Amino acid sequence: MTLFSSSWAALRAAVAGLSDDDFARPSGCAGWLVRDLVCHLVIDAQDVLITLATPAEGEPTRDALTYWEVSGTPPTGDDDLDALTVRLAAAYREPRLLTFHLDDVGSAAGRAADLADPGMRVGTRDQVLTAGDYLSAYVLEWTLHHLDLIAHLPHVPGPPAAGLARSRAMLEGIAGAPFPASFSDAGALLTGTGRRAPSDAERAELGGLAERLPLVLG
Repeated sequence: MTLFSSSWAALRAAVAGLSDDDFARPSGCAGWLVRDLVCHLVIDAQDVLITLATPAEGEPTRDALTYWEVSGTPPTGDDDLDALTVRLAAAYREPRLLTFHLDDVGSAAGRAADLADPGMRVGTRDQVLTAGDYLSAYVLEWTLHHLDLIAHLPHVPGPPAAGLARSRAMLEGIAGAPFPASFSDAGALLTGTGRRAPSDAERAELGGLAERLPLVLG
């Protein structure tokens, strides 16, 4: 729960510090500019609010790792929902309006997470999770998108070290194998999710894990 709050706060602070020109730069998400990524974060924040306000009965059917649907096909940006995000982001016209909306909805999502009982059951995507597991899964979401945000903006602060370490551990749990110790946490996340292609030397270090990459999380 603490990592959710710190990762989310760091990501929102990074967005708040962007210049207008930064919003027109590419992001680490294929086919998306930074403004499109920020618009997606608004939608993510809405999802958090909706899920935390959707109590569920019965035993959990997913946890922080199995929450994710994993495929091996990286997004191209041409998916209908991805395309809708691009159109919605363009409708804001001025970056300050998008920043305001993220701060408004994002702050509410952060407060709702802080107030949530980690053990309560919530429903999302026709699955049941504890609120703690759901918010833990979002540490990985926030960290990956923070890396996407700074992909072409080296002057923007990156995600917190604790969030990077936890996200790496979660990705290794999803992969069922650790990444080589020579990989930084950010490098493991970028390579593991297909955001960066491994070099020949890195592929050799990855061994059999290389054949299972990328792990595209949806």
